[in-house]
Amino acid sequence: MDKMKLFFGIILFGSIWGFSECIIGPSISDAGLPSGAIMTGFFAIGLMMISRLLFRQRGMQLGMGMIAGLLRLFNPFGGCVICSAIAIATEALIFEVIFYNLSFDLKELKNLTMKTSIGVISSYCCYVGGYIVTQILTPMVSTAGFNVLNFIQFIPQILSRGLPAALIGALIIPSIFLLKNIDIYSIKDRIYYPTASAVSVFCWLFVIINSLILVGS
Repeated sequence: MDKMKLFFGIILFGSIWGFSECIIGPSISDAGLPSGAIMTGFFAIGLMMISRLLFRQRGMQLGMGMIAGLLRLFNPFGGCVICSAIAIATEALIFEVIFYNLSFDLKELKNLTMKTSIGVISSYCCYVGGYIVTQILTPMVSTAGFNVLNFIQFIPQILSRGLPAALIGALIIPSIFLLKNIDIYSIKDRIYYPTASAVSVFCWLFVIINSLILVGS
């Protein structure tokens, strides 16, 4: 395994994930669509699954989540910033747990039914798990305080909100398997590193500049 290519891959995919959360997510929300479910089912699960198939390395998705969550903190718009950063990191951790015992090439997912099922399970668990963790941790790091009774009453609503994410995951995971035979490590260094660096820098600069413009306006 080329550790340097893996490191750049974590930065690249984490930056794209964070960019989508900062720029695309608010636009989806403004359109009246379930942005949380779409961001989890399509972007979060999609990017983590792509990276899993391309790099075949445990721990990469958690690293991506940390990068994406950090970038989200640079964009103080589109709802609770801390909530979003916590949710992103939690989704990455849950994804790692779900896929931990599967082989790197995911040979266990042999047919469409299994691929669809893992899409439903991973998307639903990541969305609901991220939502629950934010509801617990966010009040603890703010002045609001955590109210157990209010949290328990809110659980049925949280569980129901995971359905759109699950449906999106059922569609996106089987589609991503078309990338299974791509060998990321065969890409020449002179192409891989400049491209990964340029895309990552673009994502960070765009988010930061966009935030400064919005603050100034």
